[in-house]
Amino acid sequence: MALLRLVLKTVRLAIVRIGAGWMFALLTFNFNRVTIADLGAIAVIVTSLIGLHHFISFFQVYWGRFADRHPILGYRRTPYILLSGLMASLIFLLLPGVAVGLGARDPLATLEAFALIGLFGVFMAMNGSSSNALIAEVTTPKERGAVVAVVWATVIISGIVSAGVSRVIMPEYSPEAMQQLYNLTPFVVLGSMLIGLLGMERRISREQHAALLAEQPSEAATPLGTFRVARRLMGVNPQVRGFFLFVLLAIMGIFLQDAILEPFGAEVFGMNQGETAAFQQAWGAGALLGMLTIGIISSLVAIPKKTIATLGGFGVAGGLLLIAGSAVLHQQSLINPGLLLLGVGIGFFNVGALSMMMEMTVEGQTGLYMGLWGMAQGLGNGFANIISGGMHTLLIDSGLLTPTAAYAGIFGLEALLMIVAIGILRGISVQEFKGLSRSDVGTVLAMDTAG
Repeated sequence: MALLRLVLKTVRLAIVRIGAGWMFALLTFNFNRVTIADLGAIAVIVTSLIGLHHFISFFQVYWGRFADRHPILGYRRTPYILLSGLMASLIFLLLPGVAVGLGARDPLATLEAFALIGLFGVFMAMNGSSSNALIAEVTTPKERGAVVAVVWATVIISGIVSAGVSRVIMPEYSPEAMQQLYNLTPFVVLGSMLIGLLGMERRISREQHAALLAEQPSEAATPLGTFRVARRLMGVNPQVRGFFLFVLLAIMGIFLQDAILEPFGAEVFGMNQGETAAFQQAWGAGALLGMLTIGIISSLVAIPKKTIATLGGFGVAGGLLLIAGSAVLHQQSLINPGLLLLGVGIGFFNVGALSMMMEMTVEGQTGLYMGLWGMAQGLGNGFANIISGGMHTLLIDSGLLTPTAAYAGIFGLEALLMIVAIGILRGISVQEFKGLSRSDVGTVLAMDTAG
């Protein structure tokens, strides 16, 4: 009976994130492809738009604290997840029209696009912080690892499904088909959240809420204070600096292709929207396969987390080099093997790196360090989008290089970033990191209070 309750709870928590997977997938495999390849928008503007929400991830600090302090009808998570998901999904109703404006290179449409995606980022920061807090509050430490893995896998599956739906509704771009596809978003998001959330969170009384607030630490209570503490921690511990840089470069090494992969298929091989939508399915299936494989192997044989992350990093680099080779040799048949290897590498890397992140913390300050590693992830994603779009505009739109040579160079650079990240990882030691004891963290916090 206990096992059945755990399974049902895990499934429902995973269902909550279906809408997020749907929305992020539409942005990164459909919106980017349509605006850049079909409508002729300036690539760096589109990829900067897609990366914008990553730079707004610091709002998670605000929303997490706000929800802690201001429950609605006794609920600190459910109302904020529902509200943020609904508001984020409504933005998608306007994006097909915005895409046309971006293709026409209309300055007003560009401003509108940045405003809408900025709002999307703010709402998704609220959604992410509240969803993660809900998982932490309704699971035990023993359950949490499996629950997080299932939730993450569900996000990937949601992206695969959205790619399949788009191939049916919009095999070729048209404004009407794109609008029909995006009109589904509020129904997918709100429907999945209601199924997963209702009855999941336990209501707290005013007295219980007051007691919880009284237990919260006062140090670094503001986001600005948190950033100062994080900066000082990186200053006093080279292991913190090294791991931050590893996460930053590795995320860039994985996601530099994210916003330009579908335009690559269109511009180098003349593939239509339906064909490039399958890219999401190929690497997503590889990621699921990688997670499942390493999960089974590590349950039978003890493998160091650093080794798993290293194997995943090499898999990512190998997949990217295969895709680069497909451009150089003009062999479309190499794309899917490259995407599959890329996905398997991502699956391995996520299991190893996420596990290391949880180990690279100090007792009593877990949230501070997880926030620091999360910041590195957000910056890596954001920079990846801006750099990929900037290189597209600089190399291809300017006519400096052919699309074939430019894409091969971009994917090759991405593989190099991942290899450099692996090199940095080899010098990271969890044991040496633990040398930064709780008293040392307390010293840094005291410096922040005095400053």
